[in-house]
Amino acid sequence: MEDALNKDELEEQLVNDAFQQLIDSYLSTKHRKKVDVITKAFNFAKHAHKGVRRLSGEPYIMHPIAVAQIVCSEIGLGSTSICSALLHDVVEDTDYTVEDIENMFGPKIAQIVDGLTKISGGIFGEHASEQAENFKKLLLTMSDDIRVILIKIADRLHNMRTLGSQAINKQYKIAGETLYIYAPLANRLGLNTIKTELEDLSFKYEHPEEYSAIEKKLEATKAERDTVFDEFTAPIRAQLDNLGLNYEIKQRIKSPYSIWRKMQNKHIPFEEIYDILAVRIIFDPHSLQTELNDCFDIYVKLCKIYTSHPDRLRDWVSRPKANGYQALHVTLMSNKGEWIEAQIRSRRMDEIAEKGFAAHWKYKEGDKTENASELELDKWLTTIKEILDDPQPDAMDFLDTIKLNLFASEIFVFTPKGEIRTMPAGCTALDFAFSIHTFVGSHCIGAKVNHKLVPISHKLNSGDQVEILTSKSAHPTRAWLNIATTAKATTKILSILRKEEREARKRGEAMLDAFLAGNDIVKDTLLLDKICKIADVPKHDALFVSIADGKIELNESFADKLKEKPEQFLGWKRLFSFGKRNTSVRKTEKEKVDISQIDRKQILALTEENVQGKYALCDCCKPIPGDSVMGYIDNGGGIVIHKLQCPTAERLKANHGNRVLAANWRMNRLLLFPVSLHIKGLDKLGLLHEITQVISKLHGINIRKLEIECNDGIFESHIQMFVHDTAEVNEIITSLRNIPDVKEAARL
Repeated sequence: MEDALNKDELEEQLVNDAFQQLIDSYLSTKHRKKVDVITKAFNFAKHAHKGVRRLSGEPYIMHPIAVAQIVCSEIGLGSTSICSALLHDVVEDTDYTVEDIENMFGPKIAQIVDGLTKISGGIFGEHASEQAENFKKLLLTMSDDIRVILIKIADRLHNMRTLGSQAINKQYKIAGETLYIYAPLANRLGLNTIKTELEDLSFKYEHPEEYSAIEKKLEATKAERDTVFDEFTAPIRAQLDNLGLNYEIKQRIKSPYSIWRKMQNKHIPFEEIYDILAVRIIFDPHSLQTELNDCFDIYVKLCKIYTSHPDRLRDWVSRPKANGYQALHVTLMSNKGEWIEAQIRSRRMDEIAEKGFAAHWKYKEGDKTENASELELDKWLTTIKEILDDPQPDAMDFLDTIKLNLFASEIFVFTPKGEIRTMPAGCTALDFAFSIHTFVGSHCIGAKVNHKLVPISHKLNSGDQVEILTSKSAHPTRAWLNIATTAKATTKILSILRKEEREARKRGEAMLDAFLAGNDIVKDTLLLDKICKIADVPKHDALFVSIADGKIELNESFADKLKEKPEQFLGWKRLFSFGKRNTSVRKTEKEKVDISQIDRKQILALTEENVQGKYALCDCCKPIPGDSVMGYIDNGGGIVIHKLQCPTAERLKANHGNRVLAANWRMNRLLLFPVSLHIKGLDKLGLLHEITQVISKLHGINIRKLEIECNDGIFESHIQMFVHDTAEVNEIITSLRNIPDVKEAARL
């Protein structure tokens, strides 16, 4: 009894200490000191969550306190947001309602808490993604108050920090959602520090071995980096002292996730990542008016010491990024022959870079660049509203459309009159047309870029001057969806196509009704189902569209067949002359699994027996033993195995995380799996022989296919082979890299 009492007292002290730390953090900010309302929210939440514990075993109230702490100290929001963070789970997890919150704390806090509360009903239907539902609710509320999404990101950050207490399949689900939606969203809102931590935590839980290996290598090379940093910055400090500025110089180390992504994308080892170290110069300007000039004065001083790379000057000082980021980036050649990036920021720019738009609000008075950045935020929110006004019928389509608009990488494009427009990197002339107006986009036939005629699919570059060409006869087609890259263009094209399909359905149904009435045939659901089955169309709507398009001809023969008996009816499939649906079917039919018998918290064991007959290895990423993998329960009741970093798997984790299963390999090297290698190097006589000797004789591997091409003394080769696992692949790659003239070798 006494032990239980002591435990309760210790937990009470733990909760009170955490709350006191929150109050201390709040009191150290420049916000108005509304401690009473924060204390009131804490006591209310503490009472509401009394007796409830998290999976880690700690009192549940520790989670809202931690979220409020992030909101206060890491994002920089005030008392309204702190109270909303403390109360964010009350409506969802207890008997209290939004009306109760409004009566006690007012309409603003109630509105934010409502936006943070997961919805119970479906917007997309019962089969839709729960995550898409919740995300849509957030976006709807965010349109009125950006603090909703900032608090939600804080909530996700704390969940990621405590993810270790969850089952592995839940870890995959939550980490997948985080990488797919929340990290890009944090990036888009300028929360760089939080974005980096979300990415690293997702990486840590999805690929623990790779994360640990990169962390160890970063630690092992730290002393070497410190020496390079000290030697590189010593002459810089001497020059900056002459400017009379208060400044500090920091190391910026590339995050483990960024390093891993670069290793994956470029197929290179850790040792060949050369931009791990960057230098960040943070200074206090002489005044807000001289801030921009001070940045360029520092740039001039740096260029007097080191040679700058002519193509790597990035000026986000004169024109900030759409997420508010401001800095001057210059890449310099060190005395050791290494390119090192220097990032020049004022103290204000640095705070905005790390804390995003929340930090912006502190610098509103007389700051034109800040106002320009807020204008970019307003544009982004307007685009989000447009997407929400025209919701996608499919949850995954909705999330994908939103995700298109989350990336902050952008270019600057000029109109014929010289007006500058911010566009996402990789956008096309068609995207630019829709950014001007829906009418211009829907009638676009081409463009003149820098006075040269280009097609609508032409990708734009920063600095391009673009004139859109239109025609009344031009019309959106489904092919345009492969050209559009922005959320606005994609949404508008889909909206136009859906409107046309609705009109076609009405027209086709009217044609069928008139035909059936003229032939004394009774229209009912069974009749329509039969026609759909014979015509190989999935549903009635598709049938009506096919009739309207003339793909099904309504004639006497058609009427005669409709009157035939069911057994005669089955032989009539070939009367229709339209193509089959584009469906993807796994090449090897796998047996269905009794889903009810699967314990989703358990880890699937992948053995020789079940990967041959029970589970399907996905064709899109071709996993082999040794790869980090997951299972996914598909619509047909089968289990498909994906690599964790497979793009399809990333979408599935974010949208249908409840179907994701943890999996690992338990193979005995009895089966062979196909892999492809890419090899590049200097061409010489006998090199191909050396490569095949390494693969066939040294490792005893059968080569299935070999392609080689030589140009100007450089050779490239693609080799397909069968291996037992990733360890075997890595051994082969290491041996290939040891051949003197082979410069690159990697698994595709």
